[in-house]
Amino acid sequence: MSTDTDSSVRSANSPESSWSDRLSSITRYDLPASIVVFLVALPLSLGIAIASDAPVAAGLIAAAIGGIVVGFLGGSPLQVSGPAAGLTVVVAETIHQFGWKVTCFITVAAGILQILFGLSRIARAALAIAPVVVHAMLAGIGVTIALQQVHVLLGGSSRSSAFENLTELPSQLLHLDASAVLIGVVVIGIIVAWRWVPQRVRMIPGQLVAVLAGTLLAMTLPGDVARIEIDGSLFDAIGLPGMPSGDWGAVALAVLTIALIASVESLLSAVAVDKMHTGKRTNFDRELMAQGAANATPGLLGGLPVTGVIVRSSTNVAVGARSQASAILHGVWILVFSIALVSVVQQIPKSALAGLLIVVGVQLVKLAHIRLARRTGDLAVYLVTIVSVVFLNLLEGVLIGLALAFVLLLWRVVRVSVQAAAVAGTDRWIVSVDGTCTFLALPKLTKELAKVPTGTDVLVELTVDFLDHAAYEAIHDWTRQHESTGGTVEFVEIGTARMEHATEGPPKRGAARGLLDEVLGPWRERSADPVASGVAAYHRSHAHVVRPHLDELRDKQDPHSLFLTCADSRIVPNVITNSGPGDLFTVRNVGNLHPADGSDASGEAALAFAVDNLKVRNVVVCGHSSCGAMKALLSGASAGPGLDDWLAHGRPSLEVFRAGHPVRAAAAAAGYDEAAQLAMVNVAVQLRTLENHAVVRRAVAERGLTVSGLFFDIASATVLEVTTDGIREVADRSDQAADPVTV
Repeated sequence: MSTDTDSSVRSANSPESSWSDRLSSITRYDLPASIVVFLVALPLSLGIAIASDAPVAAGLIAAAIGGIVVGFLGGSPLQVSGPAAGLTVVVAETIHQFGWKVTCFITVAAGILQILFGLSRIARAALAIAPVVVHAMLAGIGVTIALQQVHVLLGGSSRSSAFENLTELPSQLLHLDASAVLIGVVVIGIIVAWRWVPQRVRMIPGQLVAVLAGTLLAMTLPGDVARIEIDGSLFDAIGLPGMPSGDWGAVALAVLTIALIASVESLLSAVAVDKMHTGKRTNFDRELMAQGAANATPGLLGGLPVTGVIVRSSTNVAVGARSQASAILHGVWILVFSIALVSVVQQIPKSALAGLLIVVGVQLVKLAHIRLARRTGDLAVYLVTIVSVVFLNLLEGVLIGLALAFVLLLWRVVRVSVQAAAVAGTDRWIVSVDGTCTFLALPKLTKELAKVPTGTDVLVELTVDFLDHAAYEAIHDWTRQHESTGGTVEFVEIGTARMEHATEGPPKRGAARGLLDEVLGPWRERSADPVASGVAAYHRSHAHVVRPHLDELRDKQDPHSLFLTCADSRIVPNVITNSGPGDLFTVRNVGNLHPADGSDASGEAALAFAVDNLKVRNVVVCGHSSCGAMKALLSGASAGPGLDDWLAHGRPSLEVFRAGHPVRAAAAAAGYDEAAQLAMVNVAVQLRTLENHAVVRRAVAERGLTVSGLFFDIASATVLEVTTDGIREVADRSDQAADPVTV
């Protein structure tokens, strides 16, 4: 939906909108949209009533009330409610078990239960059901509907179970009604092919065109094709529900089943509709209470249960609806049609609606959901749920699917990988423990630890996020036993759960530490010997992580950049460039200076080695804020023996700074103080010096070496690009596969 559309949605629902604006929006957008949604809902409502073995008028009553009641009370601005295919199977089973009147009572009770769900603020909890189970449930319903309606399309009637529908299909094929089959195939063909018709024609719902075509075809074919039967008018179909005569446990189970399925389907549909536009979001608790009210009302009047329906809702969004007025009006049109044009409905062949329902059923089985389940490792849950829904019943199928999903989740959460192996060519062993380490892992843990020969040196790598006391004791006891035989055990703890915390209290999942704690922690420690403690922390937590990478670099280095920066302790080149070992050939000195006269032998050697020998692809100069060297240059005071001679190499930068260098003006405009301005100018001067250096000029000409500048603002941890004539934000060129510090 366009931005203009979304703003219209907000406008139509905002309190400050005037009544005239709302009326204009309804007339211009919601009225036409409601007609299209009505045309989609009409055949679907009739077909779902037939598939549920309910009176045909029950589908029309539910469609009208669902649209009007939820439209007025609901919390989703563009969702449309009505009888849904997702409830077809359970409603049919309920009717067979209790009869139609008691089913209406169950629908009323389910609606009241939904209202209680909404009042208790648990609407979002319904969304916690594993999506793979919901997808499989809908697919199972689709398969069940298709199996039922195939018999109707062939001129027969559906059987009482999916197993019977399947096993008796060959017999039905031997006694098919050619006229019914032709009508059903034509309906299916039109619906399937409708996606390829021109866009303007596609504004007319393909389902409606297909049913009309099937009806007209039935009028021309010889023979008596079975048609929809409605006894009396819509008012004759309205009746009060009947009280159950007993078996209240089964009644309560049916109430809970319908309430849960209707709630979950409505909420999932609302979530999907919210993703189709950027206007007002759904109030889930209010929507759930409205769905409950909508179910209690048709139940009292003899209608089917209703839910939010994604087919009608997505159509509502696609044709430009702006508010709940579209859903309300679509219900009004269904009500008018049901009262004034009942004779038209009675001309529709059952096989035409069967073809429509077969398409609806098949469309509930989505290949995208199957592929997603396979990718995420949930295919077994998907298949088991479908089979259970089809051959048992909806509630049992969903419960079995949820149970299997929970078992799979538990296995994924508590599983742990334990491997013990000797390091090739040495007597050293590595034991890797990765995952959630609990008492459930003890068999695997003790088995792997038993492989380690006595008296060997062992490195234990713990990458665990949970470590209970049982697992700690097993590792601790084995360590003590192994060391008593002359072996050594070294621990590398990479995960968030630590051995030292295992006995301090109840086990809990380790909290992930922040980047500063995890990466910079050793540098921030303040102990009697911070270097030694930092090295110990490195060995304990990070040495193992970088060891494989460093092992590849042991005989050579291939840095992509020479990085000239200040000796200031606050500048950490690999952090601010997101690089690692072997990436930067770093040269540091006070003030990040490269004397133009070549008097710094160390700097000249580093430049020549990096450019000519290592063939770096970039030369980067990086200055920073609050630089002591720049402050000393600005003050003109003596910095002390040794420093004054070195800082003399920075006077060319000071001179162009005072002369009004373009970089100074840009830095001043950005709000930086004089020391930072001079630091940026100094970077620009060093860039010019390096660009004129013979070694750099030759590399630029021969292989495209780049020279660039950076400025690190310590207070904001921000890196800027510095050129010879200005400053700017560093562009993200990751999509160009550029080196990390190339600007």
